[in-house]
Amino acid sequence: GSRPHDPLAARDGSLWYTGQMTNKLGRVDPKTGAVKEYPLKTAHSGPHGLVEDKAGNIWYTGNTGALVGKLDPKTGQVTEYKMPDPEAKDPHTLIFDKSEILWFTVQNANRIGRLDPKTGDIKLLTPPTPKSRPYGMALDSKGNVFVVQFGTNRVARVDPKTLEIKEYTLPDSASRPR
Repeated sequence: GSRPHDPLAARDGSLWYTGQMTNKLGRVDPKTGAVKEYPLKTAHSGPHGLVEDKAGNIWYTGNTGALVGKLDPKTGQVTEYKMPDPEAKDPHTLIFDKSEILWFTVQNANRIGRLDPKTGDIKLLTPPTPKSRPYGMALDSKGNVFVVQFGTNRVARVDPKTLEIKEYTLPDSASRPR
């Protein structure tokens, strides 16, 4: 009943997953088959997306806990970053940019978030289209953050320096990019 979600292949060869319903992150060692699970701080935080930073820490979104978390696999220590706006209840997908800034989507709150791991500062951006439901993310070669908008037929680009959001309309009005 843990509902494993969003697997992540880490640089050390391990495979990570979120135990969304059991409030844990799990690590699988493919060489030995050993599985280790790490309990998270906030009960029912609903861990969802995963990404690894350059130091080997595992970052996750607390989809039902309104937070972004960081697990240090060496110590098991969990650090949590609560959303600064009570409407931002459901952080979803996350990605690091080239400057090691963490970007994440907050789907139902219609936000795109930016977290500076050095300071813990979180900025929430609102796309121009209401109820666009920001979902998956990718970086282009210039460091721009692209976000698909599951609630509409649009893709957004965020300039990481100016935080300007530009939307691109897809040709099929029924498209819902995920």
